[in-house]
Amino acid sequence: MFTGLVEEVGTLKSIQRKGEAMVLDIQAKVILSDLKLGDSIAVNGVCLTATSYGGSSFTVDVMPETYRHTNLRELKTGSRINLERAMAAGGRFGGHIVQGHVDGTGTITGISRDQNAVVYEIAPEEGRIFKYIIPQGSITVDGISLTVVQSSAGAFTVSVIPHTLAETALALKRTGDTVNLECDVIGKYVEHLLGLGGGKHEPDKPKERSSVDLKLLVENGFA
Repeated sequence: MFTGLVEEVGTLKSIQRKGEAMVLDIQAKVILSDLKLGDSIAVNGVCLTATSYGGSSFTVDVMPETYRHTNLRELKTGSRINLERAMAAGGRFGGHIVQGHVDGTGTITGISRDQNAVVYEIAPEEGRIFKYIIPQGSITVDGISLTVVQSSAGAFTVSVIPHTLAETALALKRTGDTVNLECDVIGKYVEHLLGLGGGKHEPDKPKERSSVDLKLLVENGFA
């Protein structure tokens, strides 16, 4: 599990491709301080496993499923990458619950200034995730824990403070660039549990799920 608080921005040293499979060699410093083989690292918000390390870099494998559904396929040598180690049991929880399981990608459709903040407008590629994107709710953008400002039919906005821009690779993004999106896991679990009808769902018999609304939440003790 992660928190969406990026620890450092690494640099892609090299990339090996074989079809839709990749091996990334990432230069880092903070991440390497206590890294062990098999450790989980959030790479642009994608939970990957450290397969080797040494000197000033570590490697991770990217399988085809991850390649197809994240922006890691767009990386090039020299790309700057947000990195976060898995949260230690005794660590401070500063962001929100982040699994590193990307729900989809989005395209930056606008960047504007709001006094000391920079506002990013992002259009998800898949409309299905909009039900989890709510104003003042949490969302992870390229591994960064952010708060949704507004959400419309086709896009949502996040407001980013100068410190976050200085400590992540988001400042390098431009209009038209792709970012990884992970919605708040709590909403997904609530929807799934309510859709199963109190545990009466039979796995081999698909059940049409009811839409989640205030009435349904009240009836099931969630509000």
